Amino acid sequence: MNIEESFPSKYLKASDLQGRAVVVKMATVRVEKVGDDQRPILYFVGKDKGCVLNKTNKNAIVGIYGAETDEWTGKPIELFVALVDYQGKQTEAIRIRAPRT
Repeated sequence: MNIEESFPSKYLKASDLQGRAVVVKMATVRVEKVGDDQRPILYFVGKDKGCVLNKTNKNAIVGIYGAETDEWTGKPIELFVALVDYQGKQTEAIRIRAPRT
């Protein structure tokens, strides 16, 4: 049994990528309540789960396509898993980059 399946999430998690890099097309960004905060959620064409945008991933997309989210629609990005420091521990996180050609 995969224990992650016992805790389904509305949002994309690093474990959902199963260690693979995936190219997706961006659909829309919506601000939603996540915990006690309002956060931007990036949704993808043909996918159910959105990705909660943190500053690192937001900055990556802005660096590729600019700050106007309406201009992101239909544009490709690559999602991949990276080890990051979080609260003093190494953990897997989703990161975003321009698709490799």
